[in-house]
Amino acid sequence: MYPIFGFYKPTSAAMNIGITGTGCYIPSVIACNEDFGDHEFLNSDGTPFTYSNDVIIEKFKAITGIGERRYAKKQLNTSDLGYRAAKKAIASAGLDAEHLDYIIFAHNFGDVSFGQDQGDTLPSLATRVKHQLQIKNPKCVAYDLLFGCPGWIEGVIQANAFIKSGIAKSCLVIGAETLSRVVDKHDRDSMIYSDGAGATIIEASEDSGTILSHASATHANGEAYHLFFGNSYNKANDEHRRYIKMYGRKIYEFAVTHVPKAMKDCLDQSGVAIEAVKKIFIHQANEKMDEAIVRRFYKLYDLEVPQGIMPMNIHKMGNSSVATIPTLYDMVRHGKLKNQALGKGDVVIFASVGAGMNINAIVYRY
Repeated sequence: MYPIFGFYKPTSAAMNIGITGTGCYIPSVIACNEDFGDHEFLNSDGTPFTYSNDVIIEKFKAITGIGERRYAKKQLNTSDLGYRAAKKAIASAGLDAEHLDYIIFAHNFGDVSFGQDQGDTLPSLATRVKHQLQIKNPKCVAYDLLFGCPGWIEGVIQANAFIKSGIAKSCLVIGAETLSRVVDKHDRDSMIYSDGAGATIIEASEDSGTILSHASATHANGEAYHLFFGNSYNKANDEHRRYIKMYGRKIYEFAVTHVPKAMKDCLDQSGVAIEAVKKIFIHQANEKMDEAIVRRFYKLYDLEVPQGIMPMNIHKMGNSSVATIPTLYDMVRHGKLKNQALGKGDVVIFASVGAGMNINAIVYRY
């Protein structure tokens, strides 16, 4: 029933390696910007701001585009969200889960139970999903991937390599996070983060889309700690508890400088003309930053940004880190985002930037 030692013949050059199924889980708890009106926002040195929360929230909305974000219910952890997205992806692909060769789960903080401050990664979240799916096949290898916000894309790149080399036929790649559990309520950036999960099945198939090219990079010479775990801005809080922190301006400058070039390198490697690109699925980090990245990408080709090229769900979903792109892709694929659709043969770009600082991109024919 299962391949001996998990080995297959290398994939035929005639076969496509692509996404045959998608699924996402959008948490049901909605947190609106107005819900932050009574928060005590502080500067990094613990001093209060000189302007009101209304002004802070208004400026935040203008920059990030975020009006709402989703939080997981108290009883659900990151692995639970990933499991729910995975079930949908498996059903979408029409696949028997017993035939999965790999489960790759991209996240950042593991399962952080509500009210707790410690991440739980033992066993791996991928193993927990395999357990929940009740997969009996021991040759189905489950492991976690820590690559910051670009984790889901990196998981797809790894799945592509496994299939191309012949050691796998079907891989489940999940991106999920519950960032609401690791935010400092005294930090304005806490309004950015959200929870969610997206999952995809990667297979070799004559009828599926196909990965045309991919690129990855890690910049760690001065950029490694642009995102980090730090203390609360409220100095009276437990000095031993840590929260997700970032140097927003440094991340913005890094992203708009390096991501467009990475996207161009990946597109040029694919041999596809820029005019053929129909959609760009970029990590939903910050609306203004994403717009600047795409604008600079097209400027490298001396072109203006085509209307509707960049689907976005950050306005209602917030930034769920590694879950943003697979969630967005699933919504567009299933017609759940207004005025956004994909057609057979459309060329799209997936691109992300995040902790590391890591960058990656995929050029994909749908």
